[in-house]
Amino acid sequence: MVNYYWIIAEHSGKVVEVEGGSFHHSAKIIQYNKKSEDDPGVGTQLWYFDGKFIVNKRSGLVLDVYEGQIQNGARIIQFPTHAVPAVNQEWDYDYENSTINLRSDRSFVLEVKDASKDDFAPIILQKKNDGQNQRFTLQKWNVTSNSENASKLVTNMMDNIKFLPRLSQNLLEILGDDEYHDVTIEVGNDPNVKIFRAHMVILNYRSPCLREILSANKKLPNILPEIFEIILRYIYGGRLSLKECDTSDIIKLLVAANELKLQELIAYIQSFLIENEANWLEQNFNLIYRTSFKDDSFLSLQKFCNDLISNEPDKIFKSSNFTSVPEKLLISVIQEDNLQMSEIQIWEHVLKWGLAQNPELPSDVTNFSKDDFITLKNTLQYCMAFIRFHNLTSKEFLDKVFPYKKALPKELYVELLREFLDNNTKTSSKSKPRISEKINSKVIDSKIITFQHIETISKWIKELKITDELTTLFEFKLLFRGSRDGFYPDKFHQICDNQSHTVAIVKVAGSNEILGGYNPVIWKSDNSYSFCRNSFIFSFNNINRNESSTLSRVTDKVYAIDNRYYYGPSFGNGDLIICGLDLHTLSHYCRSSKNSYEKPIRETEGVFSIEECEVFRVILKY
Repeated sequence: MVNYYWIIAEHSGKVVEVEGGSFHHSAKIIQYNKKSEDDPGVGTQLWYFDGKFIVNKRSGLVLDVYEGQIQNGARIIQFPTHAVPAVNQEWDYDYENSTINLRSDRSFVLEVKDASKDDFAPIILQKKNDGQNQRFTLQKWNVTSNSENASKLVTNMMDNIKFLPRLSQNLLEILGDDEYHDVTIEVGNDPNVKIFRAHMVILNYRSPCLREILSANKKLPNILPEIFEIILRYIYGGRLSLKECDTSDIIKLLVAANELKLQELIAYIQSFLIENEANWLEQNFNLIYRTSFKDDSFLSLQKFCNDLISNEPDKIFKSSNFTSVPEKLLISVIQEDNLQMSEIQIWEHVLKWGLAQNPELPSDVTNFSKDDFITLKNTLQYCMAFIRFHNLTSKEFLDKVFPYKKALPKELYVELLREFLDNNTKTSSKSKPRISEKINSKVIDSKIITFQHIETISKWIKELKITDELTTLFEFKLLFRGSRDGFYPDKFHQICDNQSHTVAIVKVAGSNEILGGYNPVIWKSDNSYSFCRNSFIFSFNNINRNESSTLSRVTDKVYAIDNRYYYGPSFGNGDLIICGLDLHTLSHYCRSSKNSYEKPIRETEGVFSIEECEVFRVILKY
């Protein structure tokens, strides 16, 4: 449901409207007396906030700085949204200062010209000067039998929201005030130690764990001072901007939040990492899985790791420190039904892990004593229950398991022996087969690209040079195809939202051009931009070969991925829009330009048509 608002000038009490209720492009925006809620013409005074746009209810057009003239006195008009988001149409409402700011330059705000209180006074763009004619309040439009009460309720809610940022700022100022503190906390270890001054009452109520710590020794040796400073700002002001932090520091912040039992922060950080830093998590997998399995507070990260290992088991089994992984993690992996590994490989890896836990055991199993087998049996007793021995072949059992028969539970060994010696013995019901999809890396379900294109894209994902050897197995799993599913944004989002590590590909109509982009974070349809460090867009100029290619990596990471619900897979601030829907003409289009990525991927910018669109989930095999 769309919420419509009057935008009320504080100095005059009049509201922002489209002059004369016009539907005309470039119609002037003015202030005028507020109409009643049930007035047939009230729509010209009502606005809704669609992401960055402020849209008029009656005309469907958006607030626009005339001809993009970002300067004092520039006229404000209504205009259709540009195919490529334009800096003269994007706005933010500042609840703290009650100003409507231009997103591209927040020093410019809307104001009523000359502080006039007259009807028809124009709304213009002006440098922020804290004048009352630059302040606007929002009042929700609500046509009900109790509309006046509802309106007052909404206004009160908006007032409450408006006051919260100021409260947050005041609390942060208290944190920085050395005069009234009543507790000091020593944070860090030599030589990196810092004393923080704080206020017991705030810490006690924001963190029960801190209450216990501060009642004891008032020291936090396991937390870095710079990390604790971030936590204090969260505790006092409820402010946290992870996009400004290095990802390794975010992990430290997560660990510190767990030590202080800040559950709200733990959940938020995990979600942020999975949604925005999935590529980094994969590249630093050893650190992540070790961190996540230290504590059950990190269940979201544990699931992320397990899902990744199920598809890419070599990430853990072939890592240099596999033998030092915790037993809990190993069990969580081998109990997965869809672990992409044969049962004999699983047994060999588990056996390798068990032997490594007991380095005193002989290297040759034929030299094992009775006590050696008992030691190995005790080490593997919990893992053994999740190995599906009944799925082995007779030869695999004889060659790989039989030599360690004395380490198996007696009942299991007898059961396996009977099964592999007697073909008439039925397989135990405990032997549920794992899902093992055989992937042929040379085959791709695509109407646009070939294996050679996939190889190049995979090198870009791995940040290799084109001349480097690709040692990675990979699968491009088709999720969405325009000719099959429909060239509609809603169809794309229905299928691909919440999917990460995707490659979108389009074939440009009437040419050999192939365009596309890689998005390592999840797709959404909430009209936001996703922050991302590793996305890129690209082009191939020959449909059968990939010699002529262009790679363009993200530069403005805040605008890496465009999640507008009326766009298909789209990248940057208009750098590559695929299957976009013009909300005014209801026509579809694709467009390319250079804004948030390092270089253009087409020789000419602008709108183009496509013959096909495909989106793939990329599964890497290490």
